[in-house]
Amino acid sequence: MIKEKGKSIVSKKIIKILGDDFLEHTDAIAVEEPLQISISVLKGDSPITNKNISITMRTPGHDKDLAIGFLFTEGIIQASNQIKKVTHDENSINVHLINSENIDLGKLERHFYTSSSCGVCGKASIEAIKTICRLPPSAADFQIEKNLIKSFPGILKQEQNIFNNTGGIHAAALFSFKGELIAMREDVGRHNALDKIIGHLLTQNQLPLDYHLLFLSGRASFELIQKAAMAGIHFIMAVGAPSSLAVEMAVEHDITLIGFLNETRYNIYTGSKRIKI
Repeated sequence: MIKEKGKSIVSKKIIKILGDDFLEHTDAIAVEEPLQISISVLKGDSPITNKNISITMRTPGHDKDLAIGFLFTEGIIQASNQIKKVTHDENSINVHLINSENIDLGKLERHFYTSSSCGVCGKASIEAIKTICRLPPSAADFQIEKNLIKSFPGILKQEQNIFNNTGGIHAAALFSFKGELIAMREDVGRHNALDKIIGHLLTQNQLPLDYHLLFLSGRASFELIQKAAMAGIHFIMAVGAPSSLAVEMAVEHDITLIGFLNETRYNIYTGSKRIKI
């Protein structure tokens, strides 16, 4: 297997079977590697606390955004001005935080190992899973044309370079309420793809994202709705189905939730008021 440092795709020689034929073939495979996320809480320039927060299985690329988005959606930080600097090598990243009463050090013990398929694995309790949304509530009173929604799968498909080469990766995309693509990230972990977007927009001081639309390439699971709610997102679309807990959280946070979205159809589970039908 051929891999270059920091690359998102590797090449591997495989045998492909087509009918009764055996063919030698070089296949492109999405990279999955561990990333250790840690923090240092600083007083002046000196660390007063060093903590390993999580080991997450991710696709390399936008690791800084991933770490910052993870810290935000877990409720540990609330703004980019709490971050002094970020240091990063191939498979570990350390976020240096300015000491303040807004940094919730009590949440640090609940983070352990996070697989590419599970954004809540390793949490110590049920209460630890339900992170509290701290952003102020928003009216988010925009409406989207029903046919505009069906255009988003095609737009995302054109932008998914890693998926188009490997067929083995998730994506999250953020659109304006007018349908303009703002950001797109790919990762073997769907929760990582979303954290990468949220981290990027947090560093640009763009949160809350209450007048934006989120599109997910897979199913709409609880942890993705929770992360989106933390960022103030009120409109979520997914290629797959939502879970019951995802629907409950969407209702609780006044989120429009759409599932089974493709170029011809979709289901509206909550918040139909934001769609011009």
